Amino acid sequence: MPVDGHKSLHELKVFLGAVRRRPSAMGAIVPSGPALAGMLALVAPTTGEPVVVELGPGTGAATRALRSRLPAGARHLAVELDGELVDHLRVAHPALDVIHGDAADLAKLLLDRGIEQVDAVISGLPWALFPESLQRTILGQVGDVLAPGGAFTTFAYVHALPLGNARRFRALLSDSFDEVIVTRVVWANVPPAVGYICRRPLVRANAG
Repeated sequence: MPVDGHKSLHELKVFLGAVRRRPSAMGAIVPSGPALAGMLALVAPTTGEPVVVELGPGTGAATRALRSRLPAGARHLAVELDGELVDHLRVAHPALDVIHGDAADLAKLLLDRGIEQVDAVISGLPWALFPESLQRTILGQVGDVLAPGGAFTTFAYVHALPLGNARRFRALLSDSFDEVIVTRVVWANVPPAVGYICRRPLVRANAG
């Protein structure tokens, strides 16, 4: 337990450092908890050789949940914009292929690594802080890379659901995917959150 507590404290310091550097790009003041991370990871395949990518992995809460779920032959990548978080992830999760880049360039970033399609996309991005144009761009990129039968999952905080930005993003998900499932509330997270599990993209960045 002392080791785990030490590790958690270090990750909190890393996360708060990112909040101080880029307060307009961080959607929370603490990392996602294991209950929410585990829910997000449920869309990842457990057999075969799947390719799974995280967007905005932060300090790696969902990364840990995915590592315990993915089979040995899986390819696990993450796209992170903050340089210090990138450095942290590369040290804390050496098996993770961490890409220092912008999720708005997802298709190109993956293609540079020889990947055209992925089986799951797990997002920790702070959607409510993004303008609608950026939300559409990133969701279009997800649509470009998601394989048939694949799934995209992200989350929203319960207290923010009634707000205009959250309602607009929920509507945008319905415009972008044929199926959007809202999970039960993850009360164990701080703050409580719901997940969105999305399948069959309707919008792609390169359509037309």
